[in-house]
Amino acid sequence: MDDIRVVTDFPRKVREIENVWIPMPDGVKLAARLWLPEDAEADPVPAILEYLPYRKRDGTVERDQLTHPYFAGHGYAGVRVDMRGSGDSEGVCRGEYLKQEQDDCLAVIEWLAKQLWCSGSVGMIGISWGGFNSLQVAARRPPALKAIISLCSTDDRYRDECHYFGGALMCENLMWGAAAWAIAMTPPDPALVGERWREIWEERLNGNGIWLQDWFAHQRRDDFYKHGSICEDYSNIEIPVYAVGGWADAYPNAILRMLENLPGPRKGLIGPWAHKYPHIAMPGPRIGFLQECLRWWDQHLKAIHTGVEDEPMLRAWIQDPLPPAAIYDERPGRWIAEPSWPTASIVERRLSLSPGLLAEGDGSDAVLTICSPSTSGLSSGVWCAYGAVPDQPIDQRMEAGNALVFETEPLLEEVDLLGFPELEVTLSSDKAVAILSATLSLVFKDGSATRVSYGILNLTHRHDDLDLKPMTPGKAEAIRLKLRSCGQRFEKGQRIRLAIATSHWPIVFPSPERASLSIHCAASRLILPVRKANAVDSKLVPFLKPESARPMATETIKPGKPFCREVITNQATGETTFRMASDAGTVVHPHTGMVISAKHSDTLTMHPDDPSSARGTSNWEKSYARGNWNVHIALSATVRALRDVWRIETHIVAKEGNKLLLERDDVKEFARDLN
Repeated sequence: MDDIRVVTDFPRKVREIENVWIPMPDGVKLAARLWLPEDAEADPVPAILEYLPYRKRDGTVERDQLTHPYFAGHGYAGVRVDMRGSGDSEGVCRGEYLKQEQDDCLAVIEWLAKQLWCSGSVGMIGISWGGFNSLQVAARRPPALKAIISLCSTDDRYRDECHYFGGALMCENLMWGAAAWAIAMTPPDPALVGERWREIWEERLNGNGIWLQDWFAHQRRDDFYKHGSICEDYSNIEIPVYAVGGWADAYPNAILRMLENLPGPRKGLIGPWAHKYPHIAMPGPRIGFLQECLRWWDQHLKAIHTGVEDEPMLRAWIQDPLPPAAIYDERPGRWIAEPSWPTASIVERRLSLSPGLLAEGDGSDAVLTICSPSTSGLSSGVWCAYGAVPDQPIDQRMEAGNALVFETEPLLEEVDLLGFPELEVTLSSDKAVAILSATLSLVFKDGSATRVSYGILNLTHRHDDLDLKPMTPGKAEAIRLKLRSCGQRFEKGQRIRLAIATSHWPIVFPSPERASLSIHCAASRLILPVRKANAVDSKLVPFLKPESARPMATETIKPGKPFCREVITNQATGETTFRMASDAGTVVHPHTGMVISAKHSDTLTMHPDDPSSARGTSNWEKSYARGNWNVHIALSATVRALRDVWRIETHIVAKEGNKLLLERDDVKEFARDLN
């Protein structure tokens, strides 16, 4: 990324402490890496904590090297802690976002605040898992925690996470479940933990568990998901929150909800980015995010007036139209701002449905029926895009034969959308369990279609995610489906398209049986959040250019392979396979001498006429070596969407050199709970 300026000369000289042990109340020790101003003990500084299970020694090390020394050079302590049962820390980690994880973080924050080099004030920053737990810990109100920056995170662990989408089981439940399992099974580094490394590793192999089994055991929004969902009581968070994300990421919805509901100081930033920090993200434009962080930290941890609180509550990127592609270097557009959210700048535009047509005014009396192939949705890309690989939605034209399609006439003027599109639809189903999928697209003059937003609803969740109600076959009901938030410009001459389908694979697994939905056009409409021009936009100060600390050096021993994303149809059997694969090759980290390799694949297969044929397998391999130390894990997880049960098959092999340390197979079945 040639546009990132590397900074080596900071206001304060930086020293690094490779590893420090932080004691927990029960005697377990967590491993931390620190970056401090050299004179911090004489002139104490606030601490910025990033708290993750992703291995500080080698997992997030390249990203950490860009960020934490930068903070330290500007008068903060950068602190990267491995959670219990991960990386070089002791103990076991039995799942996501458990109370133990939060309790440990409270102890870490208390420890940080008492160090001679710390001023007593602590901030938290994190993306994804680290964004989640920064919100969750803020809700616990530790006295030393003064502000957080939460990126690509959620306020609701059920409705807006990787497990269930509108009550439909996500394929990400398998793919992320296998990835998380692989991370949880890796060993600590003997160079840091000494001869106990094997004991610690075996404790993880036997104690960390297979978390995805828990997610299949809890198919409704019960207490399992309510724990760690700050939306249960937003008022628990009183400190300032900066919520950051991107339209290409999986989590922009939560930013708008938190701006609406958090009681204390809050600010939102939504760019074009995927699941990455905004100074290194794709699609661009990238921004000087670390400088933006310093403005937030200076204001709330050092009481220096930076003007960050005087700015509009929300700053968002309105994307210009761009033809569909699986990867973008940049998404052209412009920054806009809103002083509050919700905002009076948004007006609803209601478009009624008629066969093939979206228009203002009354819709048709037609009743249209759709029964999509179970493989509908293959143009969707992945649920959570990372941007640097071709994982984003492609041309939506390929879905036209799988869905009911409604389009406007060519637009007579430009239209900007900001917020949540919604579909009000009256429909009936011929099955008790069925999926409703709605996709909003921008159609170019040549017919190509770029996805703008989409929504999915398991119709048994139409009223509630805990008290479920099967559909009564043949009975028409009014349904309201909120689509993912978006920021998009439609230009004059382009069209707005709505596609309604009964499947959205491989984002979600299909319902147990193919269902037909009958759409009553006269009582259905698409509601668009149209943004009026706002004078605040022209007064925005541009973001600074992206900067970072010096990147970490690595040496490639064996080059990796290009990211693979492919769809294969077996014309003999009729089955369709969606496959993604990555191979990072083998690299050495010169600062530790560790040699690392990793590769994985996700393969999802189904016959379009048989939802009970749906199955997916995720494979992971990871190796770590230095000198005579050489360890390897290989694991696979398979989910079969049988008519009445979810069948989960897992296999793991762990080796130290040529010595087999563990080999284990497991099969579990979970009754399908109206999904």
